[in-house]
This record gives sequence, C-alpha cells and structure tokens, in this order.
Amino acid sequence: MNIFADFQDRIAVILRAVMAEGRLPADLDLARFVVEPPRDPSHGDLSSNAAMVYAREAKPGFSSPRELATYLAFQLAEDPDVENAEVAGPGFINIRLRPHVFAAVLRASLLDADYGRVAPRPGAAKVNVEYVSANPTGPMHVGHGRGAVFGDALANILAFAGRDVTREYYINDAGAQVDVLARSAFLRYREALGESVGEIPEGLYPGDYLKPVGEALAKAHGPALLALPEAQWLPQVRRFAIDAMMDMIRMDLAAMNIRHDVFFSERSLTEGDGVDAVRAVIEDLRARGIVYVGRLPPPKGQLPDDWEDREQTLFKSTDFGDDVDRALMKSDGSYTYFASDIAYHKSKIDRGFADMIDVWGADHGGYVKRMQAAVKALSHGRASLDVKLCQLVKLMREGQPVTMSKRAGTFVTLREVVDEVGVDAVRFMMLFRKNDATLEFDLAKVIEQSRENPVFYVQYAHARGRSVLRQAKAAFPDLADDAESLAGASLDLLTDEGEASLIQLIAQYPRQIEAAAAAHEPHRVAFYVHELASAFHSHWNRGKDQSHLRFVNEERRDLTHARVALVVSLTRVLASGLAILGVHAPEEMR
Repeated sequence: MNIFADFQDRIAVILRAVMAEGRLPADLDLARFVVEPPRDPSHGDLSSNAAMVYAREAKPGFSSPRELATYLAFQLAEDPDVENAEVAGPGFINIRLRPHVFAAVLRASLLDADYGRVAPRPGAAKVNVEYVSANPTGPMHVGHGRGAVFGDALANILAFAGRDVTREYYINDAGAQVDVLARSAFLRYREALGESVGEIPEGLYPGDYLKPVGEALAKAHGPALLALPEAQWLPQVRRFAIDAMMDMIRMDLAAMNIRHDVFFSERSLTEGDGVDAVRAVIEDLRARGIVYVGRLPPPKGQLPDDWEDREQTLFKSTDFGDDVDRALMKSDGSYTYFASDIAYHKSKIDRGFADMIDVWGADHGGYVKRMQAAVKALSHGRASLDVKLCQLVKLMREGQPVTMSKRAGTFVTLREVVDEVGVDAVRFMMLFRKNDATLEFDLAKVIEQSRENPVFYVQYAHARGRSVLRQAKAAFPDLADDAESLAGASLDLLTDEGEASLIQLIAQYPRQIEAAAAAHEPHRVAFYVHELASAFHSHWNRGKDQSHLRFVNEERRDLTHARVALVVSLTRVLASGLAILGVHAPEEMR
C-alpha cells in the first residue's frame, strides 16, 4: 500500500474533472506533479505541488496557483480519509490523514511479505547498470569498492521497484595498460624460474599480487616462454594475466556479495567473430553524416602532451549536446578509447537496453557529455544514459590517512578493508553519503558500537525490535505473532505521538523506494533506514522513563499485541531496506 501513489491518483481524478469542465487543458500531463512527505512533519502527512506545476496551464480558468490549490484542497477535504487539507505558501497543498488510514497501512505492511516492492511492469524498458569495470591490472582498491557497492545497491533498488535489470562489468582488456600488465607478469615469471629481477622497473606494476601469476606461468610453461620474442610471448602472457586478475576481482566482488550478470570484453569488439565492431559503428555514423575528417581547435589552457594539430576522424558530438567534436582514431590509426566505448554502448542498444546507467570514478567527469552524445546519436534519441560519478574515498584510521599496501604496492586493497571491518560496515558506509561527495572512511569508527556509527545504529534497531518480540512471547507465551493475527490486533490503540510517528515513517517506505529508483540514488534508502532506526530508538528511550509507553505491558495483552504488530512491521521494513543495501539485519547484537 503506497499512500503517496494512492493520493496522487486521487488528485489526478480531481484534475480530470476540472479538465472536463474546460478550466484546465484537455491534454494536461498528469504525471508531472508529485505527492510526497512534507519537509516539516508538523505541516501534515502528505504534500503536493500539483497547483504549482500546472500554474501556467491553469490560466484563465484559475487566476493563480494558489486559487487552483485552494480548489484542490477543498475537494480533498471532502475525502473520508482526509482530516484536513490546507494551502501553504504560493500554492502547495498539505494534507493530514485520519488515523484509520495509517492503521490500514500498518495492516497492509504486515500482510504483504514484500511491502514496498513493485510488481514487474510488462513492456517497461530494460535497464543496464554497468559498474566497477576496473582495469584488470590488479586487485580492487577502496575507490573501486565505492562504485561497486553503489552500482550493486542501485541495481537492487531498481529490481525492487519493478524494473528488469542487467548488471554488467566492462572488462578493459585492450590497450596499453594490459600490455604493461603482461610485461609485469613476465618479470614475475622470470623471478619464479629463479632469476633475480631486482627492483621492479618504473612503469611496471610492482605489487606482490603478481607473484602467484608468475609462479602459475612457470608451472604452465616451464622456461619455454623465455626462448620466444616478445611479439610471441606477450599475447599468451597477457591473456593468462588478465584471466588471473579477473579471477582475483571476482573473488573481491564475491567477498562484498556483489555479482554481475554479464562480463563484456572490450577486446571482443575488435576480435570477436572476425568482425571489427568499432570500425562498423564508425562507418555507420559516417554514412549518417556525423563522422567526418577535420581539425580540432586546441584545448583551452595548457595543451596536453598528446594533442596534435592534424586532420582526424571526428564524431560530431556537438550536434548531440557535447562541447566539442571528438576524435575516433589516433595518429597511428588505432582507435581512441571513445571509439571503443561508442561501439560498446552500441552493443547495449542492440541488446535491447533503452535505459543505461554507468557508474564511473570521479576522474571521468569530463567524459560524460561525449558519451551521452554518442548514445543519443546511436539510438536516434530513443535511449538514455545516466552517468553516476563516485567521488574519492579517503581511508583513515582514528583520523590519520591510510595509504599504502605491500600487496598492491601503492594503495590499500578493498579486500584488506573488508577483512578488517566486515562487509556490512563497508557497504553501509559507502552508501551513507551521496555518491558525488567525498567520503572519509575511518576504519576505527565504523566498528564502534555507538550511535555515532550509523551501521551499528541501524542494525541495533533491528536487533532491538526482535528482542521486543522475544520479551512479548515471554510475557504472553500464546501471543499470536503470525502476519494475519498481528494485522488483526487492535491497532487503534496505538495513539501515542511516538507510535504515530513510527507508523508514518513505515508508510513512507514505498515512496522512498520509488524516489530512490527514479533518481538513481541509493543513499536515500540508507538515510531512510537510519531515520527509521533513530525514531525507534527515541521511542524506546521514552519508555524507560514512562512505563506506560513500553512495548510489552504485562497488564494489557491487547495493547502489547498492537505494539508488537508495530514493531514487527518496523523490523521487516528495516530488514528490507538493509537487504537492498546488501547489509545483514541481525537478530541480536553480540
């Protein structure tokens, strides 16, 4: 039961009646307004911007947004579920509901084991969420982890909201960086055969994680590769090393409970089935007149080292919203990364994805416009690409930076962090801040058992709620706690303001899921479960001083039954929200 969607429908019915009277345009788009929780709970239970949204279309039928809002509020006040409806400011409508509505929401949340989940929508566009996509040149670092957790939680939210989601990893297994990987692995291969390699030369990967790769190469090939020229051993070692790195990355992801449906190889774009997909897409765009040969003006500011004043094969990305046209081929005739990325996104479109979400690191911010322009061109404007940038993670320990790892050579690996503080702490803290804000991750603070540690605070609320059920069963051993019995409790007894506040927050859960899915913002769910946990802890603490507010009242079986129903609903919502975030909901804290 989603009271926000329900009242959006009710307001739409009123608007249709006004449209039928000719006081509003007959073709009004009724999907443009929202019904949401008011920012200040004292203003009511629901708030709508309908009159503000349709202010321009309302004339001359209504002289101002406030006049339209007054009309809507008057009509809503006649609804038997509405206690009052008032106009605020220039035309917002604040609605206060009657208590029986929230009792109905609480019953619905108890009877629906998947409360908040949206049924799959037939015919809805398939969604592709591409995340992590770390270069297969070493173990994942904490920055990769933020994008991995963000993408995984976002895919969870979209699936919970009824979308058909595919989780994808783009393997960057072409280009100079994988040749460096191969040469680095070959050095460790020589070392495994007994050669002293000394200090790792600059430009190669120094981490100890390549030692097992060298040992595996030595076991597989013996000294045979040493007799081959680089042109022959490089492709073999490169494939071997990439496979080993991807196995390592998959294990790191598995340790975070992160999975992908598709691993797509960049190299397959030019080597798969004998077809050069990059060339094919360039020629297709050329035939449409949006690829040409020309010169680019020099970039503003200091010139990059690789800029060349020469004729190039260019994509007319400015025709699709970009700042400048973009090069598709380098001076040596090889493709730019952008050309490969165009072909890769073309493959997504060909696989039926009209909605695409890419999760990238913050250092790729300058790449967003050109990629969105390419998707617009490739799909003739029928597909969309939303790029979510994840800012840096500053790893700390008691306020001091942590930067080095012997295993990786230059950075702390994600697996080291997970092994130290646990999956739940890593996942929740990665999501308890908006993705475009820098995150300070303190290894000491995220394992503290205090209210200042958000993940502990939320998990403790769930465990505390489960303890209420155990206490109630101890007081009333035959107390029925199945969904139907709890839904049949005397919920009208829940009249305290703290109880009402908890029910109102539970009622918001479907709306929070809907909003997080629409905005592609998993942090909204993390913020919501923290707010719900905080409200629960606050009400619990009130019961310490006011015994009549305690959840278990040994003299009132009926009141205890109603309060247990409230707590069971709350813990289910907490568990559901935590599951979406990929975080465990414990029965008790140890």
